[in-house]
Amino acid sequence: MGKIRHLAIRTEDTGKLASFYMEVFDLTVLHKGREEGGAVFLTDGYFNLAILPNDSQNSPNGLYHFGFEVDDADKVIEKLKKLNISKLPKPRDKAPFAETRASDPDGNYFDISEHGFLDLKPPEEKEGS
Repeated sequence: MGKIRHLAIRTEDTGKLASFYMEVFDLTVLHKGREEGGAVFLTDGYFNLAILPNDSQNSPNGLYHFGFEVDDADKVIEKLKKLNISKLPKPRDKAPFAETRASDPDGNYFDISEHGFLDLKPPEEKEGS
């Protein structure tokens, strides 16, 4: 069973929005981008909230994608192929939070990860790799 483990929101002011969620829901910073106004990843210890800068003129602020942690990403990808989903998963090289991204029939993006979302190391840097 896949577990929903993160949600990403786009915003014009990542610091302001991150502060809001930290103040209201006592979330803590899991990871911050190096540049001012960059991404801020918050957590409650189980679920993560990614606050991402909206640097696109064509995309609205708000919900951007959500992410599932699964035991076997290949099985999920095979299920998507059988359903003839038009936007099949694309590998995300060295992404620290998900190996693959796909979309549902309505175009809503979701990430697929076997290694989880709390450990922000890229998959090849994990133990045993």
